[in-house]
Amino acid sequence: MAMATPTPTKTPVDKSKRSHSHHHSNDSSSLSRFEAYNRLQAAAVAFGEKLPIPEIVALGGQSDGKSSLLEAFLGFRFNVREVEMGTRRPLILQMVHDPTALEPRCRFQEEDSEEYGSPVVSASTIADIIKSRTEALLKKTKTSVSPKPIVMRAEFAHCPNLTIIDTPGFVLKAKKGEPENTPEEILSMVKALASPPHRILLFLQQSSVEWCSSLWLDSIREIDPTFRRTVIVVSKFDNRLKEFSDRWEVDRYLSASGYLGENTRPFFVALPKDRNTITNDEFRRQISQVDAEVLRHLHDGIKGGYDEEKFRPYIGFCSLREYLESELQKRYKEATPATLALLEQRCSEVNIELARMDSKIQATSDVSHLRKSAMMYAASICNHMGVLIDGAADPAPEQWGKTTEEERSQSGIGSWPGVTVDVKPANAILRLYGGAAFERVIHEFRCAAYSIECPPVSREKVANILLAHAGRGGGRGVTEAAAEIARTAARSWLAPLLDAACDRLAFVLGNLFDIALERNCNRESEHGRKTGNMDGYVGFHAALRQAYNRFVKDLAKQCKQLVRHHLDSVTSPYSQVCYENDFQGGFGASASSYYRYNQASVSSICLELSDGGQVSRDETMRDQENIPPEKNAQQITPGKGTEAREALRESQMTIPETPSPDQPCDVVYAGVKKELGNCIEVGPRKRIARMTGNRNPEHLVKAHNGGSLLFGNGDSGSRSSSAYSEICSSAAQHFARIREVLVDRSVTSTLNSGFLTPCRDRLVVALGLDLFAVNDEKFMDMFVAPGAIDVLQTERQALQKRQKILQSCLNEFKNVARAL
Repeated sequence: MAMATPTPTKTPVDKSKRSHSHHHSNDSSSLSRFEAYNRLQAAAVAFGEKLPIPEIVALGGQSDGKSSLLEAFLGFRFNVREVEMGTRRPLILQMVHDPTALEPRCRFQEEDSEEYGSPVVSASTIADIIKSRTEALLKKTKTSVSPKPIVMRAEFAHCPNLTIIDTPGFVLKAKKGEPENTPEEILSMVKALASPPHRILLFLQQSSVEWCSSLWLDSIREIDPTFRRTVIVVSKFDNRLKEFSDRWEVDRYLSASGYLGENTRPFFVALPKDRNTITNDEFRRQISQVDAEVLRHLHDGIKGGYDEEKFRPYIGFCSLREYLESELQKRYKEATPATLALLEQRCSEVNIELARMDSKIQATSDVSHLRKSAMMYAASICNHMGVLIDGAADPAPEQWGKTTEEERSQSGIGSWPGVTVDVKPANAILRLYGGAAFERVIHEFRCAAYSIECPPVSREKVANILLAHAGRGGGRGVTEAAAEIARTAARSWLAPLLDAACDRLAFVLGNLFDIALERNCNRESEHGRKTGNMDGYVGFHAALRQAYNRFVKDLAKQCKQLVRHHLDSVTSPYSQVCYENDFQGGFGASASSYYRYNQASVSSICLELSDGGQVSRDETMRDQENIPPEKNAQQITPGKGTEAREALRESQMTIPETPSPDQPCDVVYAGVKKELGNCIEVGPRKRIARMTGNRNPEHLVKAHNGGSLLFGNGDSGSRSSSAYSEICSSAAQHFARIREVLVDRSVTSTLNSGFLTPCRDRLVVALGLDLFAVNDEKFMDMFVAPGAIDVLQTERQALQKRQKILQSCLNEFKNVARAL
């Protein structure tokens, strides 16, 4: 026996006395204990319960004699080897010793039920049922093997009280037509069946195989390294017995101490080889006859015999049967207290589940109670939303948060429209959610906006805009043209950015629903309460999710309208008044002030927490700022240079013809500089002067030689600058001013108030109106889908059946415990 503790030595007895004692030795307590475990085992198989029931698991190669051994235990043959019962599904054989059953009565447990079918008498019918059930399940699951067992209960006067799980036999190679990985699947499944520590392993190996060359012994060692719960059986012992002549040879082989250890004693069994059709009585007689022949040969056929005192209890099938039956009963007795406690726990759990199911069924007819529970649950979720927005780290951000790259890919938005550089906001690699993720997207939007440069404008576009302004009169044509170019560029390039920002922020808020559910579940588990007890109402959870998604979608739509309104306002021709003085004063002084302001506006909110460290200020601004460098932006105050004063002296000439963009523009542009220079003088008097006096065509600069307004290819084109380049530079600074006003003064606060404030203040009301401001019939549609009541009733009936079986098992084990 492969047990860590020495097995008590059993004194050999006469075969007839052994058989007589076997039929009458089981007292009422052991029989009731065995029946209780059999019934519990059937319930565990039916309901998928994981109960530590003491069981015997038969293991071995496909040709090592497992099937013949099982037939010997049963006391009759049913052609089990022909259907290869153990090669595809486990078979649980529940053998019940019933002195009144002169013929075997076999019943199969119904699939997915604890009930047993009608008795089966014919041996061929038993084999057919095993084969058909195996094929049906494998076809359904589309697998080559299945761990789901077939349960067969055999009641017979000549079988012991024993339960054995027959497993698929180990194979080295798949059969023809089978998947190549079938051997690996069988080995994996058998290991899983044998791994639970409450199971006894019955390992069979042919006597012709040497211990040192055993193929499957190493696999058994992986499951039970010390053979503490393994019983090793050497099958077909009569074949090996013929090789021994002296006592020392037999004793050395029977001990197997060099390979199995001192405390491991294998059993040596030989069974009838005759496979002809014989009666059950003849089959049992042959088993006893083979045992007697083996013992006679060891006693008389071996010179000096063998160590009978040491090895006699381990030789013969009858010795193995008695040991297994007594060992299983001993395990049953030892496990009864723990099994009783576990059954009480399972019964309590089933009772709680049944009570919950009853309350759920009752709630389907109690609309007011259901409304109250649903409202409480929705309010709890909204409360957790607010906490997550304000800042929380539960549940774990490592699991529920997202990096910037994950947000981009999962939202489907990808990169920012019109942005060619890789925008990487602070903390981009950290997994954030809620308010933290919201602020990171806001910062990312600012970085993206400041990385856009005012696009280049063709000379034709500048000419069309400038000439149109000049044709309407007035001396501010260059300024107006530059402003119009900047406004057009802002509307074209910043509008898609605003839409993308709203969509990204909506995605961040949309992710909060699942996080709020998880947070609510964690809080309820910690405090042991259920807010509204909405578990299992799939329809309601779906409606709640849809209502929240609609709310966030509406917020995104409203915010898009608001930021578009700000964009329209800041790019309107009339909005020039809002920032004209600041901008033009700065333009006359130095454009570098805007560079410094834009630089500070982006970097001031950059709090880098990731491992990569903070990006240097110079590198950040080189990627994100589109204002020209300070040395390029600085210039002499317009209207104060010598060239400008000389141009003014020449500007009294009358304009001879319609302006043309192809003519030189140096003299004319000097007048433009004068106009820009005047912008420095602020106040009512200067503003009125610009609005009235400048509209006189005589104030327009004039050029001799047929010179005209604008830029071209004339002789003066070699001068330091042209009207075209100055207009483009002015438009770029106008664009930067529009962007600064829009991004820093309008959009950021609008997005915060447009998204976060409603989520804090209006979410619970919005969801309440959407879900609960309806009549009872429409409200109940979320809870009672077509056929839902029938499904609940079916589940309740299954729970009641399970409760009844477990309670019956519990009562039986209580009686067993009293008899111990």
